Amino acid sequence: MTLFARLKDAAGRDWTDYASHEFVRRLGDGSLPEAAFRRYLVQDYLFLIQFARANALAVYKSRTLADMRAAQGALSAILDAELRLHVTISARWGLSAEDLDTAREARETLAYTRFVLDRGAAGDLLELQVALSPCVVGYAEIGRALTPGGIAAVPAEHPYRDWIADYAGAPYQDVARRARAQLDSLAQRMMPERRFEDLAEVFAMACRLETDFWQMGLDAASDPR
Repeated sequence: MTLFARLKDAAGRDWTDYASHEFVRRLGDGSLPEAAFRRYLVQDYLFLIQFARANALAVYKSRTLADMRAAQGALSAILDAELRLHVTISARWGLSAEDLDTAREARETLAYTRFVLDRGAAGDLLELQVALSPCVVGYAEIGRALTPGGIAAVPAEHPYRDWIADYAGAPYQDVARRARAQLDSLAQRMMPERRFEDLAEVFAMACRLETDFWQMGLDAASDPR
């Protein structure tokens, strides 16, 4: 069993509340209010900027060239691909690059991203990667769960098809595969079994903060803030 699978099992309801949140379910069936998705897009852009910082921190925390290159690859993926893609998708929803860049971070965004950065600053590379993994690997699992018949089965007119296709698609699934493999590699070197319980709590907290992040988007349908 991979470390990620063990962490999911240990998280229990914290994981399922995140991965099966109403925001996710309604995004999947197309019933998510547009205001909720727009709020999510803005905050996720700001979220990615902070996750780029976390991956830069991972480079610093690395003790081998292989670990440094893995972290640098994740950082480059955010700066050179994900943020650019995010701007493109947001434009389709009437959000300009200026709208994204001038937005204020929501409390939920601050809570989650600073938790990850704090775990990275206070702990080691493994703890940082565990804190990142509900997002990095979780989005890939959510993408797969929303496409049981494959991406081709998602109707062309589905309002959130592009988002679903991005995370269910082969390029992002490969990102998640590499992240799981990196977790296992770090665990082999840095995780005596007595440490698992502490890492499981970090993972569970990150899942709870992910749940709050989804809820923040969903709440925008009634309270756009």
